[in-house]
Amino acid sequence: MSAVSSRLPVFPWDKLEPYKKTALAHPDGIVDLSVGTPVDPVPALIQEALVAAADSPGYPTVWGTKELRDALTGWCGRRLGAVGLVHENVLPVVGSKELVAWLPTQLGLGAGDEVAYPRLAYPTYEVGARLCGATPVVYDDPVADLDPARVRLLWLNSPSNPTGKVLGKEELTRIVAWAREHGVLVFSDECYLELGWEAEPVSVLHPDVCGGSYEGIVAVHSLSKRSNLAGYRAAFAAGDAAVLGELLQIRKHGGMMTAAPVQAATVAALGDDAHVAEQRERYAARRAALRTALEAHGFRIEHSEASLYLWASRDEPCWDTVAYLAEKGVLVAPGDFYGEAGERFVRVAFTATDERVAAAVERLG
Repeated sequence: MSAVSSRLPVFPWDKLEPYKKTALAHPDGIVDLSVGTPVDPVPALIQEALVAAADSPGYPTVWGTKELRDALTGWCGRRLGAVGLVHENVLPVVGSKELVAWLPTQLGLGAGDEVAYPRLAYPTYEVGARLCGATPVVYDDPVADLDPARVRLLWLNSPSNPTGKVLGKEELTRIVAWAREHGVLVFSDECYLELGWEAEPVSVLHPDVCGGSYEGIVAVHSLSKRSNLAGYRAAFAAGDAAVLGELLQIRKHGGMMTAAPVQAATVAALGDDAHVAEQRERYAARRAALRTALEAHGFRIEHSEASLYLWASRDEPCWDTVAYLAEKGVLVAPGDFYGEAGERFVRVAFTATDERVAAAVERLG
């Protein structure tokens, strides 16, 4: 048996363990601002929907219930401005990371095909390419940097993880038009779209971007951040019906089903905006406190106009910054986890509790 893992990079978070031990040794404990996992409670109405659906002895379907598909199309229309979506335009997935990692394989890509993604990016885009034997390529500007004859899958990510950068409507329109002209499939990772701070993120599904047609474009969304549902693995894709229909057939054979109680919880979550606004307020306060403290401490913040992270630099190698903050009991992610271009930055998540954020601010004071 060939070792598929040999195609993959070292799992990045393993390299952070020694610094985590240092931070854990702080007398007041660690402030973990590295992974960016939600820490606040799952909203009560979502928990109640999950519990109410707990007696689910039968198999769920890969396409989900009618109620779920109604919730997905309705939310995309209300929140993204998408028009004319029907059930064939949506597909629930078992968390967005699963989709990102296995999408190139499920699309039938392999040797000789290129999967393109931003120069600074979520590492799983590269992993997805390597799992199927395709070639991962990075870009600053896809239109200027890529060979459309070789690129089969183009990942966009706005708001960006790790930088928080947002692609404007004109930029998205330009990229979508170029991709369609050359037959390049676009998947847009929009998991942080509801977390814009200094910019208003726009979906590729907005008619001003896609012209009212979903041909060749798919948007990916997650409930992990906006609803504190990382533990539920609730996400979905929306867009080109032909692409999603093909994925649906493959995923049926693979048994890639969202659990029935999670489907019910997703319906409840997408039907309520109040808990999202409440969570945004928490994150906005934590973001402001950490940004002020970091800048006062000599850090420079770049981009960071959206998402759950501050992209920060002390103009030194990122691992030096990681070590420096670990001595203060604060753990952050090194920028080179996301590409060589991040080698002098760290990613600072503001997903810790109010008490832990206050501890970090005090230590930086």
